[in-house]
Order: sequence, then C-alpha cells, then structure tokens
Amino acid sequence: MTESRVEGLEGQIEQRKIKTERLRSQGIDPYPGRFDRTHDIEKAITLFTKREGYGGYKTDPKRRLAGRLVAQRLMGKLAFLDIQDGSGRIQLSIRQENAGDKQFALLRELDLGDFIGVKGHLFRTRTEEITLQIEQLTVLSKALRPLPEKWHGLQNIEQRYRQRYLDLAANLEVRNIFEARSRIVSYVRHFLDNRGFLEMETPMLLPIPAGAMAQPFSTHHNTLDETLFLRIATELHLKRLIVGGFDKVYEIGRIFRNEGIDTKHNPEFTTLESYEAYADYQDVMSMVEEMVSGLALDLLGSYTVKFKDTEIDFKPPWRRLDLRQSVKDATGIDILSEECSTVDGLRRKMEEQNMTPQPGVSWSQLADKLISDRVEPQLQQPTFLVDYPTEMSPLAKKKKGEPSLVERFEAFAGGMEIANAFTELNDPLEQRARMVAQEEARKMYANEDFDRLDEDFLVAIEHGMPPTGGLGMGIDRLTMLITGQESIRESILFPTLRNRDT
Repeated sequence: MTESRVEGLEGQIEQRKIKTERLRSQGIDPYPGRFDRTHDIEKAITLFTKREGYGGYKTDPKRRLAGRLVAQRLMGKLAFLDIQDGSGRIQLSIRQENAGDKQFALLRELDLGDFIGVKGHLFRTRTEEITLQIEQLTVLSKALRPLPEKWHGLQNIEQRYRQRYLDLAANLEVRNIFEARSRIVSYVRHFLDNRGFLEMETPMLLPIPAGAMAQPFSTHHNTLDETLFLRIATELHLKRLIVGGFDKVYEIGRIFRNEGIDTKHNPEFTTLESYEAYADYQDVMSMVEEMVSGLALDLLGSYTVKFKDTEIDFKPPWRRLDLRQSVKDATGIDILSEECSTVDGLRRKMEEQNMTPQPGVSWSQLADKLISDRVEPQLQQPTFLVDYPTEMSPLAKKKKGEPSLVERFEAFAGGMEIANAFTELNDPLEQRARMVAQEEARKMYANEDFDRLDEDFLVAIEHGMPPTGGLGMGIDRLTMLITGQESIRESILFPTLRNRDT
C-alpha cells in the first residue's frame, strides 16, 4: 500500500470518527443493541410481489428492513440509497418533506458500509424498481473503515483470504460459495441420518496420531505434562464405537495434517468419516454414488456441474476401474508384476517410462506417485478406482483370493480424489502385524509418512469388531466441485496463510 493510500485511508477513518461523535452529540447511539426488523429483504420483496398480483400492494403494510449501506445518491431534497442484507439488496428513497428535516439530515452522517434500519412502504418507481419509501431511518452500526475499492469488489487474492469478512461483504459470489458449502454439509448430515447413522464426536487431542499416513501437529498439555497431537483422522475412534455396539456412525469435523499447501491441500480441512457394520466397500461405493449425485441434484437442480473446462456429470452409475489395469493403461507398468514387486524393480520401470522417481522412497510412495501423476488427472468424470495394493492400505481388509490386494476404492472427479474407503480390517492379529510393519517402514524411510501403532485401538478390536465398511470424504474438495472452484482456498472460509510479518 502506498503512503498516499495510507494517508487517504487514515483520513477517511478520522472523518468517520468525527461523524460518530456528531451522532452521539445529538443523542443518537451509533451502535444500538438491536433492531426489530419485520422481514429480510428477499422476503419483503416476495410478499410485495405477491400482493401486486391481486392489487393488495396499494395497502401494503409498513416494513422494517435493515442492512449494510452499499450505495447513496443525494439529489437535493430527495435521496436514493441501497442496502444489502444476507438475503439480497433493495433500493430505498427518502424525501425531506416526508421524513422530516432531522431524519433527512442523518444522511450527512452516513457512509458506505454503515448498517442502517428503515421503516416505510414498498412501491415501484417509474423504472419499475421495487423501492422502500423511508419514513424512519435508524443508524445501527457506524463503520469506521471504508469497504474495499468503494464497493466495486475486492480483487486482491491475498487480501481476500486474510480479510474474508471483506471478501464476503464485497463479493456476492463468494457468499454464494459458502452458503452452498453449508447446504452441502447439511445435505450429507441428513442423508446419513435418514439411513440410520448416528453423528458422533471423537477427540481432537490424541496421545498417538494414528489412522492415516500423515505428519501431525504436536502440542503440550501443561497439567498432564505430556505431548499431545492434533488428530490426523477420526477413523480409529469411530471404529472403537463399532466395537462398542453402534452399527452406523459418522463424524463431520476438522482434521489437521502438517503437510504442504496447494490448490488441493490445506493443513486443516473438513472430512466426513462414516462406518457401517455388516457392510463392505461395495456397499459404501453405492452409498457415495447416491449421496453425491443426490447432493448435486438437490443443490444445482442438475447432475451436471462445470469444473474448470469440463462438464462433470454426477448421474449414476459412476465408472468403476481396476486400479492395477488403470496404471498399466496409463504407463505400461504392471505394479503387481514380479519385476515391479521391489523398490528397485518399480523404480527401473518408471525410469524406462522417462519418469524420475524420487530417490530413497518406499515402494508405496513410488506407486502412489504413478497413480497421482499418470492416472488421477485423467479421471475428470466421477470414477471409482478399486482394489489397491495391500502395501498401500494398512487398515483395509485383503481381497478374498488375492492377498496382494485390499478391498479399497478411491473416488475421483475433476482429476482429484474426493473420497477414500475400504472394507475395514477387523482381524486383530493381522492389524497388529500391519501396524508393526508401518513402524518398521518409518525407521527405514524417515522422510515419509506412515501410519502408527495405536495399542489401545488394537486392544479394542481384539474384543471383536464386526465386518465394517468405512468411508472418508473431503468436504472442502466436494465443495470445490459442486461450486466450480479450482482452489481449496475458495472453499475454506479462513485458509491457512503465512504470517503477514514473515
């Protein structure tokens, strides 16, 4: 920001402070505690339009509306104002002869961004615009700082994320995104509730950050004098509930992973995790397909949404592709062949395909790189990739008759993963062996993320866990797809940003 701009801003703030004090000197509280509005703007306009249909608008009752002042046009003894609330925008008019000198004089103390309340009748102007004729005007909140760019919209991306309140105030389309996100969460919740699932809450602070392959954030609890970790998944605690006798459970909540930031990742994000006893990954696959397609139809009135340059059609059935074959089709590499069964063998095959695999990483990391670089970008339409290598899925049950695979799928759309699910491993001895192997791999590949051995969880499933189908779905990415946003920061109200001072 230039020095002249700073001086200009400081000058505006000072002028607004002077106006605030003038209001107080007139006995007017610039920040009253409440305002008894009769309707929001959208409702008032709807009611007026209905009354127009049978001529009742001529006796339309007085309305009390409130909102932020977004436009002001003074024309002698007549003025037009626009206010905006969470539902919409409406024009106001005020005549000095009707409102009185004192009320009309209040206009001199108003600035764009102030919140005001008004009382009066609705009518249509000569240009057919629905307008409220002000009889009474009340200052509800005097804004000391001007809105960005005189209400022409906040364009600076960094400022939009740091000052999301200004972004929401200035950009209606941004508010629409987060209204849609709220409706998405509500739809998912009601969808699961109607299927007999119970919403649960599990701990965010854990002694062992297990349940996913991710780097955790750590903190210190003073009273216990112990290091605790922010959860990287809700999986292991929700499965404890299955052990305890709940048949269908879910949680929608924040997850924290100390990972990179890009258009698809934010260190804290929101997931849905659900677990259903006596179900497998095929049942979960059908549920995801029904949930997401129904969500699109409910919010958009259509199964189709435009994402980037692609029309994505969520109408079921979705494609189901074998993971092994998909990698082979995209790269010519059979990741489960004998020659690719070792780290060195898979690395050689990747190098033959002019890929440069990162040195010193595990077989799972190499396979994941193949999938994310060569397969995922091709999955623009909703697709299930099914049956993953056992080595990549320490919490999933092996596929019957194929010990090198597990019953796992990931759902993709728009070239990115939106869900991960599997038939849960409920054999406590095999689960223990898998977690021990994860700990050993961590020692061998110190720079990679592996799952962790959680003894309390192992003890829990040793008491018996029924066959279970589990699901993890990213709410932020789902919001990106449904609203057509290309960055996850557009679907998170307050994304993680570098400290301004650094």
